[in-house]
Amino acid sequence: MDKLHIGIYGSVNSGKSSLINRLSGQNTAIVSPERGTTTDPVRKLIELDSLGPCVLIDTAGLDDNTVLSSQRVAKTLQTLDLIDIAILVISCGIIGKAERNLLNLFAQKDIPFLIVNNKSDLPNFKEVDGFKEKSVNFSALKSPDVKEILSALARLRPAAEEDVLLDDKISRGDMVVLVCPIDSAAPKDRLILPQVKAIRNILDNNAVSVVLQTDELVGFLKSNPKVKLVVTDSQAFKEVSGIVPQSIPLTSFSMLFARLKGNLDLYLEGAEHLNGLKDGDKVLILESCNHSALTCEDIGRVKLPKLISAKSGKKLEFKIIPGLEPLPENLKEYAMAVQCGGCMVTKKQLARRVAALLKAGVPVSNYGVMIALCNGILPRVSEPFKKKP
Repeated sequence: MDKLHIGIYGSVNSGKSSLINRLSGQNTAIVSPERGTTTDPVRKLIELDSLGPCVLIDTAGLDDNTVLSSQRVAKTLQTLDLIDIAILVISCGIIGKAERNLLNLFAQKDIPFLIVNNKSDLPNFKEVDGFKEKSVNFSALKSPDVKEILSALARLRPAAEEDVLLDDKISRGDMVVLVCPIDSAAPKDRLILPQVKAIRNILDNNAVSVVLQTDELVGFLKSNPKVKLVVTDSQAFKEVSGIVPQSIPLTSFSMLFARLKGNLDLYLEGAEHLNGLKDGDKVLILESCNHSALTCEDIGRVKLPKLISAKSGKKLEFKIIPGLEPLPENLKEYAMAVQCGGCMVTKKQLARRVAALLKAGVPVSNYGVMIALCNGILPRVSEPFKKKP
């Protein structure tokens, strides 16, 4: 299940950082009477009663008037594409122009919100006008607990979507082979999240997972012909496809996550635009995690651009967007975008990014889909997900 992302917004010294500290039960954020103490968005992973694992995002003041105010406010507004719920912290019932502009953005982006009316201990405190059902009175200094705020947030939480990874493809006792190459790009002493999630999902379905490297695959399949499904790291697609008999369904972790986190049909449609690329076209490569590409085996920054260039036969320009950094301002300059599986981000974060690209008319595909296409095996590895007539 994706972690709930909660953004906390408000003017300078409204009590945002104090609220985060009260919610987390720790001195997570710096609290000071000095204006502009919080400069860039600060994230805190925390488990909250009735909400479970959450990411709290503390932001700079909306009315920051320092030299860097425009950049700080811009960073604050960028977090709106990352959150599931917003908390707007105000003081003594006052909703100014900056707060109203933010409330309008919440409405435009369909973000559920709660107004925390802080400083209820002051003599001049008053109720917030017009938002009684969406507000909670609070004192960051004197309120004994945050139960009322947590209850209000729980009511705002979006309905959980059912996660379907392999649940509809396997049954009790089925054997699933997971091919996990250990190369220089693999993290030391651990598996990547899609591999871990696949193992857990197989166990949850009372099936059997077998984890091995490509070199061990031939021998294993010879002695175990009743394998239900093979899932491979997409970087080994070509080699694994040549080993696995056509009678055994084959796909990749990236394809599984394309379906889990995004829209696989959309990515398959977007892949068709590869054949229409021209010399000089710009292609976006969209990562969703932050990592340093220190090897020649990095999939998004090295291997994928080489595969796309070779398959298209064109001289292309690639731009890498790491993590959830903002997309380029002029998206219409790009002929195509290729998104990773999104294992480190939420469905909503991924959906907002893809929606922005589609709105600009940029076709979007996925790492695993494009690698399969470039290796000539896309029909085979997408077959397990085709809807039966």
